[in-house]
Order: sequence, then structure tokens, then C-alpha cells
Amino acid sequence: MPHLISPRAAAATAPSGVGIGVPGLAHPLLAPAEWAELTRPGTPVDWVVLNAGHGPGERPDPHCLAAAGRLRKAGVRVLGHLDLTYGARPFGEVVTEAHRYLDWYLADGFLLDRCPTERAALPEVRRTVATLRALAAAGREGPGRSPTAHVVLGHGGHPYPGYAESGDQLITFEGPWSDYRWSQAAEWTADYPPERFCHLVHSLPAGHLEEALRIARWQGAGTVCFTDRTERGSAAAPWETMPGYWDAFVSHGGTGVSE
Repeated sequence: MPHLISPRAAAATAPSGVGIGVPGLAHPLLAPAEWAELTRPGTPVDWVVLNAGHGPGERPDPHCLAAAGRLRKAGVRVLGHLDLTYGARPFGEVVTEAHRYLDWYLADGFLLDRCPTERAALPEVRRTVATLRALAAAGREGPGRSPTAHVVLGHGGHPYPGYAESGDQLITFEGPWSDYRWSQAAEWTADYPPERFCHLVHSLPAGHLEEALRIARWQGAGTVCFTDRTERGSAAAPWETMPGYWDAFVSHGGTGVSE
């Protein structure tokens, strides 16, 4: 089947189950029920991205502060959203926003959205990641702070393999189900465990949920987010609300899907 990597790679990477990564719900004031759902006991959420307003905003947001606090209390990682604009974003702007996420929301890490994929950009991404980890470590004695930053590189596709040595996790697919069902994992990903990779799939009909989970399993993705929502003119739109099959999706998390 076109979406499967080789049997050797599948055997090496197939997870026993999957966790859920939430790349960016709507603001907590607009989607309070959705944010509350993420703290429900037993929900296998690996991390949730907090995007107060195209980043951390200009000042602490009380609604985001409350939402982040509830997530941390429930044991869910809260990641700050940092847009790298494929390497065009000035380093200083990224560091300033990271400081705000750490100081205001006690972020557990960061999603580096629109992260470059090419080899030439790798040194700058390494520099950025190293700086973020140092910032998190510097605040390790602060109350409630995570001693290390969990860094997710939001490539959206398979990058140059060297990126796997920088991020804790790589988003190697982001797009519609029509593309995902025929996708293939890069062979080099078989050298890493499933928890290093994440897939984000939108426009996925409920009837294909188990098939999508099976593809994630075969391709070695330990974290996923699937939704029936569509882009509707905005790349962020699919992730702003829960999928209509959220309960069914959650029921599969951490349990795996039979072949």
C-alpha cells in the first residue's frame, strides 16, 4: 500500500498506541468547553499549544493564564507558539516571545511553527533550539516551571534528517486526509522511536478515523491530531475546535489500532 513504509521500518517504529497533540485551539474565551475537555481525566494529550494572539501577545492574558494553569495541573504540557516563518523571522523576535511564554505562562516548551526543512537552515534552527533550552533551564528554580523545554519542530513535511537531532519531536506531516492516505514516511525515520514524530491531519471523515490511526502506526508517529474540520481559508481553522468524533478519537489514544 502506498502509505506504508517498508516492513522492516514498520516493525521498528510501530507504536503500541498514540498520544494527541493539540496544535492550537481558539482562544479560551471563545472555546471554554474545548479547553476544559483537554483536562478530562484519562485523555491522552501529549501537549497543547497556547497561542494567545499570534504568539504570547503584548501582555499576560488572564484567560490564557487560567487555561494554562489547569492544563499543567492535569499533567499536560503547555507549549508556546513561535512562528519561524521558514527561517525569515529575526532571531531576537523569537527569543523575546519565548521569554514572555516562560515568564507569563510558565510554558513547558515550544512549537516552532513553519520551521525550515532544508539542510542550509539547520544551523540557525539549532541555535534557536539551544537558546530556548537555555532559557527554560535558567528558570528551573522558579515555582511551577519545567526544568527543560519540550521543543516540537513544525515542519509539516519530512525535513533534512539532521533536524531530528535538534527537536524533541518533529511534525513530519500536516495537511488534508486526501494527501495523508497516500503519504509515505521517509526511510530515515525508522532509525528513531515513534515518540519523535507527530502527524496533523485535517478534513478526515469519521469513517476513516481508524484507517488514519493505522497509517500513523505504520509510519511510526507517536503523536497525532486528526479532525474532520477543514481549512476554510485559514491554515489555523481546522485546529480551532474539536473534531466531531472527539470522543471516538480519544478512546483510541494510547491503545493502538489492530491491523
